[in-house]
Amino acid sequence: MGDARLPQELASLVARRLAERRGEFAVVGMARSGVAAARLLRAAGLSVYVSDASQNDAVRAAAVLLDREGASVDVGTHNLMRLAHASLVVISPGVPPNAPSVRAAQAAGVPVVSEVEIALRLQPALRYVAITGTNGKTTTTALTAHLLRALGHDAAEVGNIGTPVSELALRKVPPPWAALEISSFQLHDTPGLMPDVGVLTTLSPDHLDRYDGVEAYYADKRRLFANATAMSHWVITADNVDVAAMVHGIPGQFHRFSTERSDLTAHDAWFDRASGMLHVLGAPLVARDRFALPGDHNAANALAALLAVMVADPVHTTPASRAALAEALGTFQALPHRLEPVLDRDGLLWMNDSKATNVASTLVALRSMTRPAVVLLGGRHKGEPYTALVPELRRTAKAVLAYGEAASRIIADLEEPLRGTVPVERLVGASFVEVMQRARTLAQSGDVILLSPACSSYDMFPNYEERGKHFGQMAHALG
Repeated sequence: MGDARLPQELASLVARRLAERRGEFAVVGMARSGVAAARLLRAAGLSVYVSDASQNDAVRAAAVLLDREGASVDVGTHNLMRLAHASLVVISPGVPPNAPSVRAAQAAGVPVVSEVEIALRLQPALRYVAITGTNGKTTTTALTAHLLRALGHDAAEVGNIGTPVSELALRKVPPPWAALEISSFQLHDTPGLMPDVGVLTTLSPDHLDRYDGVEAYYADKRRLFANATAMSHWVITADNVDVAAMVHGIPGQFHRFSTERSDLTAHDAWFDRASGMLHVLGAPLVARDRFALPGDHNAANALAALLAVMVADPVHTTPASRAALAEALGTFQALPHRLEPVLDRDGLLWMNDSKATNVASTLVALRSMTRPAVVLLGGRHKGEPYTALVPELRRTAKAVLAYGEAASRIIADLEEPLRGTVPVERLVGASFVEVMQRARTLAQSGDVILLSPACSSYDMFPNYEERGKHFGQMAHALG
């Protein structure tokens, strides 16, 4: 899967192509990151060809914009011959590595890279914290940017969190700092990544609908460390054995955080349950209850962000900086679609965790439940078994509603283990509205209706945001 060249070799080749400014630069995909990459390349004075196999209204609108800015555009097709003769090809993260457009470029020896790679090469002065992991990376990214701003920096959250890195370079005054959420798909095609600090939050199987196995998925996550040196700074969890195995032998200075152990000699940040304090770099920093987001996973996210910001620059560790960071932690708000309470009426809480698109994320949500929960599981199956949810479902679930394309697999994995303890219903052919109506029928005062699907949204919705938004609207209608 991907270009056989070493990351350093590929990054150097990309840098040379951009410096030489010869030939045509191609962009595959006209979603937000593809449009941003094409506009940035045009702003740099380069000849650009952009294509998208789709013909929907959003793609056509993007094509009009890019045509006005001087790009050559194809809608509904990719010119494979043109891609094979490009100086380099930029692909969107949603384009699979075996797509004909990617194969045509790679067969011709054309470097294929992400929008992130191009944006970083064209913003050499940008300082950034790069954050990846199976779960927790979005909250950690948003919190990292929030903390940097609290220290007086102009900082943006970019990457997989929604805003392409290229959009920063297109601003009249680009910010000097960024918190970069980077997915495994983006890491696969970003060979030149060299962050001020790299953060690995967690590891567990995910995206097995795209990868041949967990080893291939982990291999892409490991690309965070591809350009590691003795001077690199890495922030990692101490509570995950797969993370420990991944970083073995990687050069750099490692800073570990934990919510499970309070060991001053082994960790740089931890949650001290006895005192209720978050400790960072040898001293208590802030009370855990100042941070409004519930659960140990969010305590871990807070420790990761605090530690990353503080090791990014020595000035961030002064007494004044520590005080500012402690204050800022208390003003951070929950992100949409991540254990987001959307309605609490008549004793019934509706909780939107639509971002939980894998089993590990749903497991985190279930562990945070303190009330009986009607749990909505379903969507498009991503290759993982759902059996890992059984212990927490037994503890907290009042009922499980299995819906969407994955319903049969969810029933197969959960019905027998939960028999006699938690009812599991398969809503055959039900619309999302009907799923919500059934949940409301089963729930009563004191319960939670929890949307934490453990699946992608693509059977019913274009993305998890639309799924969560629809859940919130229906909660208000039914509540």
